[in-house]
This record gives sequence, structure tokens and C-alpha cells, in this order.
Amino acid sequence: MGTSQGWPAPLSAVPAGAVDRAGVLERLRLTALSTGHAVAGIPAVVLALLMTGAFPALLSLTGFLMLWLLVPLAARLAQAHRAVAARVLGEPVTAGYADTTGSNPGTAMMIWVRDPARWRDFAFCWFSGTGGLLMSLLPVLLLAGPPVHIVIGAAQGSLLWSAAAWLLLGPSLLAWWFVTAPMVRARLRADQGILGHSGSEQLRRRVDQVVESRTATVDHNAAELRRIERDLHDGAQARIAAAGMNVGLAEKLVYTDPASAVELLREARQTTVSALEDLRTLVRGIHPPVLADRGLVWGVEALAIPIPIPVTVALRLPRLAPPVESALYFAVSECLANVAKHARASRAWVVGEHGGETLRLTVGDDGCGGADPRGSGLAGVARRLAAFDGTLTVMSPAGGGTEVRMEVRCQAR
Repeated sequence: MGTSQGWPAPLSAVPAGAVDRAGVLERLRLTALSTGHAVAGIPAVVLALLMTGAFPALLSLTGFLMLWLLVPLAARLAQAHRAVAARVLGEPVTAGYADTTGSNPGTAMMIWVRDPARWRDFAFCWFSGTGGLLMSLLPVLLLAGPPVHIVIGAAQGSLLWSAAAWLLLGPSLLAWWFVTAPMVRARLRADQGILGHSGSEQLRRRVDQVVESRTATVDHNAAELRRIERDLHDGAQARIAAAGMNVGLAEKLVYTDPASAVELLREARQTTVSALEDLRTLVRGIHPPVLADRGLVWGVEALAIPIPIPVTVALRLPRLAPPVESALYFAVSECLANVAKHARASRAWVVGEHGGETLRLTVGDDGCGGADPRGSGLAGVARRLAAFDGTLTVMSPAGGGTEVRMEVRCQAR
């Protein structure tokens, strides 16, 4: 393993072949990680004992204050183990604590009692100080045990002690070579199982996300329907009604005042042309014709043309389902409009590709940054993508430009 990689490295990076420098070095690092886990087991078991002792005294002020201090400490310890497990296993280990922002101590305590994540922290403290401690000590003892006994035997002048330690050195190192990586993996999997979401909780959260996105989609569609009705009523419908009135007046004046009738017919023709333009604009707002004819790539290139700064479009996309193309088209349109209005950028770019069953698309600029993902525009884009199980990530440090990354699971047509 190269020294340029981060550490602790994913377990897949541990060499499993012949004994060599890389394998020894990586197992030494994993042993150091086990040592850290073992050391962390001491405060964990102390926290577990104190929290267990605080439960009977919960009705008193002492028990309340103890838990008020101990529960956040347990969460910090658990979060440190989550970070290590996620880094080494290469998989996210998320907590999902119930939100207590703005809650008073009494209310926060009641939320903690009902929060499964807090109980997982409590269970983890017991595990880390008992079974987890033994699992983490095993690689350390296999590596350091015989050398320590050799030193002790030499210090005490006991040849028998030293000879026994020397005899155990080879088998102990052999066991250390084969046991270290599986034992570290088992310990981290146990941490992941205790501290991560359970299967039922993940399913519940997924159902909540689907319900939320469906509700947002229904609200968005209702708002779009009201907008279309309003635009039709105030635009094309009004113009067509005016054209009809002009034609009716022209019909009455065609024999008595032909000049006025001609003028009215001319106005009626201009009004119908304007009404037709309104209808075309309305249709483009629902599903732009370029999407139906040419697809998302051409649609994005058409969006980039009127932007007052250079926009690079590099998209390698197949044809997608029309609803997905429409959602991404309007998402890119909103992002480019934000660039033109607020970014003060000298250039922008739209890049994306479709790999497997996932489409990844990024809209970026070199402007002033500071975009707020909670703003109405980006929040609307996130709601639009959520309807297709998509995600929106905004990277916009102040003065560092902006990148809006979209990811949608979809299949090519």
C-alpha cells in the first residue's frame, strides 16, 4: 500500500499474499487500530456503568444531570467509531439521531428516551468495553505477548520463562499474520451493526422519503396546473376572446364601413398570432419540443446559448425517459439562470454522463459562490429530482465558485 493513501485504509487494501513489507506494515497499522479500539473500550465501559447507574436515579436531579452529561459523551464516542468503521470498511455508517435543536433539557431527555440511535450508543458502550475489548486485544496480544514475556524472563533471569516465550514466538506471529485482518474486520462489522441503521429502520426512513417526495411532487404538480390555468386565462384565452369580438364587429361593419372592418380583421389576425405565441411559450414550459425531438443533450445546449457568459456543455447521455429528461432540463435551466443572475462568473459548464443505471450531471461556475441550497430555486430543483429518487448536492464555498451535482437513477431508452 502506498504511503500517499489515507489511513486507516479500506480492508480491501490489505495484502493477502506472501509475507512482504507491505503486508507486515499494513498488519502493524491494523494492530495499532486495534490498540486504539482497546484503549477506547475503557471510557466506553465507564460510560456504560455510569449510565446504567443513572437510570434508577433518573427521577432525581442527580440522575437527570448524569444522563444529560453522559448521553452526549456516548454519542461522541460512538460517532468516532462510526467514522473509523466507515473509513476502513469503505461503507457509510450513519446514526440518524432524532433532532433536539431548540429543545429544553426536559424535552430533549424525552426525545433521547424514544430515540433508537441513543439506545444503540448505550449498547455499543457495553459492547466496546466487553466483547469488543477482547476482540481488539487479540491482535495486540498475539504480536506483543511473546516479546514482552521474553523481556520479562530476561529481566528476572528465568531461562525457562524466556525459552517458553521463544517457543511461542513463531506460532504467535503466524497466528497474528492470519488473524489480524479478519479480527479487525469482525470488530468493525460489529460496530457497524450496532451503530448503523437497522434494516427495518432503513426501510422506514426510505418509506418516509418516498412519502415526502410524493407529497412534494403532488404539490408541485398542483401548483403547475394552477400556473397553466392562470396563463391560459390571462394570456391565450383573453387574446382569442378579443379576436372573436373583433371578428364579430367586422362582420357587422363589412357592408357599412369596409375600412373599419378591415382594420378590425387586421387586429384580430395580430391578436391570434400573439395568442399562438402564448400557447407555444406555454407548451415549451410544460415539455420543450427540443426534448421530444432531440433529447436532453440538445436541450441543454439550447439553454446555454442565451446565457451571457461562455458555457461549456460536455454531456455523454443516451435518450432517457421523457419525464426524467424534462426534470433534468428544468433543473439545468434553473441552475444556469442562477449563474446568469447571481454568480458574477466568467464561465460556466455543464458536464454529465450515464453509467450503469445512474446519471450524474454537474452544473458549475467560477463565480462568487455562496449559493444557498435552501433557497427557493435550488430547493425546487431538489424536490423535482426527489420524485425520481434523485439527489442534489451543492458545493458553493464563498469566493470559490459553485457546483451543483445531480444524481438520478434511471435507465437508457
